[in-house]
Amino acid sequence: MNEGSTVFAQLMDHLPWYQFHRCVKRYNGNYKVKRFKCSDYFRVMAFAQLTYRESFRDVVSCLRAMPSKLYHMGIGSKVSRNNLSNAAENRNWQIFEDFGRHLIGQAGRLHADENLGIDLEASVYALDSTSIDLCLSVFPWARFKSTKGAVKLHTVMNLRGSIPDFILISDGKMNDVHLLDHLVPEPGAYYIMDRGYLDFQRLYHIHNCKGIFVTRARKNMVFQRRYSSPVDKTTGVLCDQIVVPRSAPSARHYPEALRRIRFNDPNTQKSLVFLTNEFQLPAFVITELYKARWQIELFFKWIKQHLRIKSFYGTSPNAVKAQIWIAIATYLLIAILRKRMRIDQPLYTILQIISVSIFEKTPILQLFADTELQIEDPHSHNQLIFNY
Repeated sequence: MNEGSTVFAQLMDHLPWYQFHRCVKRYNGNYKVKRFKCSDYFRVMAFAQLTYRESFRDVVSCLRAMPSKLYHMGIGSKVSRNNLSNAAENRNWQIFEDFGRHLIGQAGRLHADENLGIDLEASVYALDSTSIDLCLSVFPWARFKSTKGAVKLHTVMNLRGSIPDFILISDGKMNDVHLLDHLVPEPGAYYIMDRGYLDFQRLYHIHNCKGIFVTRARKNMVFQRRYSSPVDKTTGVLCDQIVVPRSAPSARHYPEALRRIRFNDPNTQKSLVFLTNEFQLPAFVITELYKARWQIELFFKWIKQHLRIKSFYGTSPNAVKAQIWIAIATYLLIAILRKRMRIDQPLYTILQIISVSIFEKTPILQLFADTELQIEDPHSHNQLIFNY
């Protein structure tokens, strides 16, 4: 029998708790708190994410069924609905935001050498947002439309390893393009975005910072062609042009030339028009870069399906934002674990295995050992053996 740590405790050991306590101290998170401190709340909420708990009642019922295991999970206080509700209201969500940003940097460094699938050494980021619908009668502060509530999760994702590089939680009314106001462009990096981020003044800022953008043009945009390059139409590229905006406001906000590429998608038969300030890469590589942007859509789908960010335990803005950031921290923790322990299984498989063995005292690596079960037919001691 293994007398070591539980799987949950081993998982928590991969977190930089010294950094977490610095975040708590920064926001005075444990001020006048004698029991159920910020670290206890984080552990319980991480447990809820890993085991798909539906509510605070569900969390408490599950943990009370294993009272002897709480100490070994690192939870030093009594877990009750009252403690969880008070913590959701009073533990500053910015503590978990700062800690999540630290994990983003840690996970990004571990995945820096991931293969992008494109022969490109530069960093490649995808920008997008997803809405999380909320019931307006329960979350009146999150008004999005007259009969609908929502918050938005704006994300800049590093496509090497599908690790978010920057996350901003806003109300549902915030336009996607305002994410560019929070972006600090990295010289030489590629930023892939859809038409919702097409703003020539903001794109020109990226250009001046030596960043490279790839986006799609709107149908009503008019350009003046300066030069056309020859293209190989068998790749789906229909034209490769150097253009300048024709309208006066656009030309004023972006006074330099752009590259315009028209591409016919062989799968959907749709004609797509891309705009970029990258003039060196082949046109087909630019289309492949935009295609890689789909990874951020898969990220949003993954966290909505496998983490608790569509239904919330608390109803205040603080409780909602704290739960989202703890969910993101859980995703990053699994990604860090996978890289550090060199586990070959996808994140979904790792999460599923951990969820059903959370209280076991088995080394984590042993859970993912690729061994085949061998069943031998034992000889009965009561069975006579005949020698011929």
